[in-house]
Amino acid sequence: MKERFETFTVLINRINRNIRKIKNAKMAEYDLRSVHISCLYYLYTIEGLTATDLCERCEEDKATISRALDYLEKNGYLVCKSTAAKKYKSTFILTEKGREVGEKISDKIANVLDEVSDDLSEDERVRFYRSLSLISERLDAIVQQLEKQ
Repeated sequence: MKERFETFTVLINRINRNIRKIKNAKMAEYDLRSVHISCLYYLYTIEGLTATDLCERCEEDKATISRALDYLEKNGYLVCKSTAAKKYKSTFILTEKGREVGEKISDKIANVLDEVSDDLSEDERVRFYRSLSLISERLDAIVQQLEKQ
């Protein structure tokens, strides 16, 4: 049991750390961080998202996404469609610069995913993602139970 726990947590943490390192290394030329890349990717693939939408998709808190959107807006990657003082529920869209970088991000992500799953058959890949989803859903349920206590 102890070995199973250690293997599970170490592998999950290592995967997460490596994903962040890859994001940062692949996009260093644009002076973008991991959260910026996630925001640009989702805004590129789904035009017109709110900060709330991005929090859910990126699995980041409100403050982190707010800082990321502020940085991206100030650096010309996106614009807010609202002039309201509070932009949290406003829609953000990519500028031409943002679309160009979003496309590069999307391509780089596809290449990394292809490389990662190179040694897996399609069936193995499907089973892996299904297992990962089941684990994630079960952990979410446990967290919800803990929050009710």
